[in-house]
Amino acid sequence: MSSQPQVRALARLSEGQEIPFGGGEVTVVSADLAERFNGGDHLIVVQSTGALLLIPAAVSLLAASAVADASSAFAELAGVTDEQITDFFDRFAAALADDTVFAPIADANAADVAAAAAKGRSTTRLVLDERMRTDMVRGLRGWIDSPSRRGGVVDRVEHQAWSVEARRAPLGVVGFVFEGRPNVFADACGVVRTGNTVVFRIGSDALATARAIVDHALAPALRDAGLPAGTVRLVDSPTHAAGHALFADRRLALAVARGSGPAVAELGAVASQSGTPVSLHGTGGAWLIAGRSAAATTLHQAVLHSLDRKVCNTLNVVAVLRERAHELVPVVLQALDDAASERNTFGRMHVVVGGEAHVPADRFERTVAITRAGGISDEPAASTLDESGLAIEWEWEHSPEITLVVVDSVDDAVEHCNRYSPRFVASLVTDDHAEFDRFYAAVDAPFVGNGFTRWVDGQYALNAPELGLSNWQFGRMLGRGAILSGDSVHTVRYQASVTDHAVHR
Repeated sequence: MSSQPQVRALARLSEGQEIPFGGGEVTVVSADLAERFNGGDHLIVVQSTGALLLIPAAVSLLAASAVADASSAFAELAGVTDEQITDFFDRFAAALADDTVFAPIADANAADVAAAAAKGRSTTRLVLDERMRTDMVRGLRGWIDSPSRRGGVVDRVEHQAWSVEARRAPLGVVGFVFEGRPNVFADACGVVRTGNTVVFRIGSDALATARAIVDHALAPALRDAGLPAGTVRLVDSPTHAAGHALFADRRLALAVARGSGPAVAELGAVASQSGTPVSLHGTGGAWLIAGRSAAATTLHQAVLHSLDRKVCNTLNVVAVLRERAHELVPVVLQALDDAASERNTFGRMHVVVGGEAHVPADRFERTVAITRAGGISDEPAASTLDESGLAIEWEWEHSPEITLVVVDSVDDAVEHCNRYSPRFVASLVTDDHAEFDRFYAAVDAPFVGNGFTRWVDGQYALNAPELGLSNWQFGRMLGRGAILSGDSVHTVRYQASVTDHAVHR
């Protein structure tokens, strides 16, 4: 017979203290954690791993305050017109396009980039250059012309003397944690188009940039459009704990995370065990297979155009059939060299054991200068790795980096892809439609194509600014595609209309 639980505040932690998790295991408090914990702090136990996450009281209050503001704003948005929301996007875009307004944002970004570089951290996605600025403005302007869809009728069922309509409705407060990419800050505001509010936590490398965007462009646009100030909130903290605190808040309607695989997985676990639906956009890396009928010129173009920069849909693994390896591996090598040459650097190749005979020996002997986040590194142009290395996503800075695997068949390549990849982007270069159809049916990925992999992008493919792209590493998503955009964040309400009130069950 169960009894009422006895609950009290956690006042302290002790070194060696055992804390249950997962229903049958315990994790142990370290000396460092015990020393850092103070009364009023929060402790999250990740039930899937036993990780202990400390959230200082001040950080917890900061996140809770931001969510409270967004919750209040969500209720107020019900009384805001679609024209006001359109005006917000127009004003936000105009502010970013104004050189005078943008100047302090650019200065803040330059400081962020310099600080990150000094720490040896990657800056390829942090630099808010003219291309990124233009994309941000274009994305915001895309929401100006996008229909609201608030209250839009999804379906209607007629009965005798009454009917039921299924209507789109806003979802609520969206929590958003992402890495140091300033453009995501603007893209994710798309959830406001459908009447939602959003709370951000951005990576510490881009925090000053985010503050400047809020102060000089975002907040004035909200104010002048007549939207509640809490419609978009930034959790102004550089700590990872701020993201954990945000995702642990049960008032969130949806938690969205973008960034590195392990960090995103942990954030997703925190949100899930708090009862919040999650959309994870973490581990990336595309796979490309050269089919039996792959044309050499097509393969070269597909590889080359998939290596222009390092993002989640960048080519990571190339699989070549053994029967054509003597002909096509040189094509892959040439495309890698051409991609590197366009960036004035050298390419880096990892060859799965068993395929090295198809790569010129001098590649393994030659040392080249590879540009890493921490600086220039002298490395072999090619080296071998075990099959398990196919699971590695290469996070290159300026020097394109891929893995080559020689396989016995397309089916063999698909088996490798389904086992080792994050099940994200898969491409088969082939002129055989039947071969492609079999590939599409067998490969477990949401994005499948027959050429370059960089097409996987909401704006580029669907003309809709995206919040993120999901892989199938943790399973397929219910009822929606793997491109999450602002207008896809909604729920459904039902409205009954009775014409004859004598009707009854």
